[in-house]
Amino acid sequence: MSRYVAFLRGINLGNRRVTMDRLREEFEAFGLRGVTTFIASGNVIFDAGGRDAAELEAALENHLAVALGFPVDTFIRTVEELETAVRFAESVTPEEEGWTPHVAFLREPVGDDVADRLRRLETPDDRFPVNGREIYWLRRGRMSDSAVSAGDLAKAIGASHTMRNLNTVQRIVEKFGREA
Repeated sequence: MSRYVAFLRGINLGNRRVTMDRLREEFEAFGLRGVTTFIASGNVIFDAGGRDAAELEAALENHLAVALGFPVDTFIRTVEELETAVRFAESVTPEEEGWTPHVAFLREPVGDDVADRLRRLETPDDRFPVNGREIYWLRRGRMSDSAVSAGDLAKAIGASHTMRNLNTVQRIVEKFGREA
């Protein structure tokens, strides 16, 4: 059985309020098993019997748009892919205190053009390493103090994405990983 994590973009922001119980019900209605949620920001863990993640993303987006009445960009990763993402983030995060890593999930691998735009956004306190379908925002200090805005980052990426603090991703791996 393949265990997946769906990261939903924009859940519980603005007027897009959805209870985690409702999300769980919608994933179960879609036919997924072992469905659970993790914190109220649109993280859904489920078993999908080896189904293709890209097909699941598209089908779940359609299902959720109809069920919830608004589009929900969906980014699916296996728990193993998240373990890799955590290891990569740990390897590129500076060791001195004050750095907080975030990870942005995309559908496709990051191209050279996007990586170049991200490098141009970098400051002494903001770094943007990439690895496959993930972009890491390494921030020294508070995000609200950054000269780089979420809009700047979205423009540089040029594609739909959703971002999580690495601590959230680590906690998901610890709770739902192979040994859990």
